[in-house]
Amino acid sequence: MNLHYWGYLFWQQIKETDAIQWAAVVLGVAEVLLARANKIWLYPTGIASTLLSIYILLLAGLYAECLLNGYYVIMSVYGWWYWIKKKNLPPVAITYCNKKDWAIVFYIVVISFVILALVLKYFTTSNVPYWDAWVSATAWAGMWLLSKRKIENWVLLNISNLFAIPLLIYKQLPLFAILTLVLFVVAIFGYYSWKKIIQQKVVLA
Repeated sequence: MNLHYWGYLFWQQIKETDAIQWAAVVLGVAEVLLARANKIWLYPTGIASTLLSIYILLLAGLYAECLLNGYYVIMSVYGWWYWIKKKNLPPVAITYCNKKDWAIVFYIVVISFVILALVLKYFTTSNVPYWDAWVSATAWAGMWLLSKRKIENWVLLNISNLFAIPLLIYKQLPLFAILTLVLFVVAIFGYYSWKKIIQQKVVLA
């Protein structure tokens, strides 16, 4: 009964979703597909999707998510430039985290969570300051690991995704929740794909 009720509410949210959210999600899916195909158009597509997402998340009161998406825009612009300039160079090797990496991850999560939670609680109208802060803090750590080509980035990003899905449903952003679920699945495949690359290098060595 409860499952049917929540399913009904979710479907109602889908029907009430506006064109801007549809556009942001469609562009987000396109970005994922372009990234998988290793096409440079993933960057302008991702930037467009993220800018729309910032507007939508701001209206929903998810301020930490807005900040996180602002960072995505900056990194996408940088990635676009870097791709054009150094696309023919070999990529940084994929590796596992060492103790120093895990210590940095710990500090990123704890410090960003505390700062974001305090700012959201006392300086914004957010009604989910801790939830919003946790989703963003774990994503920050995941993105740092991704920039270092550490396989555990997928784990941190999926911790963020796992908490983001119900948060987005609660904030009546069902399409964003579906997109995050897609990203959750993509991250699982990403982890095993990177693990296979590491194992192949070990065998060759």
